[in-house]
Amino acid sequence: MIATRLTELLGIRYPIVQAAMGYVSGPRLAAATSNAGGLGLIASATMTLAELEGAIAETAGRTSAPFGVNLRADAPDAAERVRLIVSSHVPVASFAQAPKPELIAKLKEAGVVTIASVGARRHAEKAAGWGVDAVIATGGEGGGHVGAVPTSLLIPQIAAAVDIPVIAAGGFFDGRGLVAALAWGAAGVAMGTRFLLTSDSPVADAVKQVYLAAGLDGTVVTRRVDGVPHRVLRTTMVDQLLRGGRLGSLVRSARNAAAFRGVSGMSWREMVSQGRAMHGELSVGQVLMAANTPVLLRAAMVEGRTDLGLMSSGQVAGLIEDLPSCAELIEAIMSEAGATLERLEEIAGREARPRSL
Repeated sequence: MIATRLTELLGIRYPIVQAAMGYVSGPRLAAATSNAGGLGLIASATMTLAELEGAIAETAGRTSAPFGVNLRADAPDAAERVRLIVSSHVPVASFAQAPKPELIAKLKEAGVVTIASVGARRHAEKAAGWGVDAVIATGGEGGGHVGAVPTSLLIPQIAAAVDIPVIAAGGFFDGRGLVAALAWGAAGVAMGTRFLLTSDSPVADAVKQVYLAAGLDGTVVTRRVDGVPHRVLRTTMVDQLLRGGRLGSLVRSARNAAAFRGVSGMSWREMVSQGRAMHGELSVGQVLMAANTPVLLRAAMVEGRTDLGLMSSGQVAGLIEDLPSCAELIEAIMSEAGATLERLEEIAGREARPRSL
């Protein structure tokens, strides 16, 4: 057992969090993680409010352990989603982007533990000032939208800056990494790609095989996907995006934006407004690029289209070679973490013994 401020805060056995991933982190994966002693998170950004309600009910039916819902504070129906989380007695709520103080206050008033995702010290300090209970700090090795600071530099900086549990993310997949995160001052780790590559993940086997085949150089950070830095697997489609000119990218983006509009039911005005809310003051062209993400993610993660889909991935994909269950994964991580700590204690003991002359 490795007890930390995080395990105490969340009421979980092990300091391991399954990161929220669109079209991946549903009831099946979240419940499997929570049943194994970690914290499973439902990714709600790609769900309607009704779908989220169903996902919460299904997850609660699959596990009696704590789980959480990840949401965007800037979603048009964010307040309704918060009310649903509270009324459904979900114990944890995490935010994919900067949370709003009023939403944090409503959740905390109801006894819901709040977690904010951050990529810089100033973001962590601001979130802590708003009253969040913990932060997930993601280094540059992580998948999806990332910053440029490596995890090994980001975590010690943030852990020293805030007096709340810090969950380290970006490059974690085993027990050695968990011990390293604890040494840097974190209270646990969050993993996305590692949980995607489990037998409990709903992702198609063909997609998982693409991840398993990737090397450490098999990912790339690009703005061509949605206008902001995004780490994805380097596939033929991504290479085409990188080689294509600006006009070609915008034409392709406009086509995907039209497809997203059809799926979401939003008007063009609503889509542009929401895109700007998600990513800041973007141009219309950048908003059209941002509409790529949900369309291409769904193509890969739901439809299994490895040729056309987008596959967000951390660099750690290059080190993963198997597809264990969540229970097997967490058991292996904790076992290796214990062995690593024992080895370090032995080293410390040898160093502490007096040397003969």
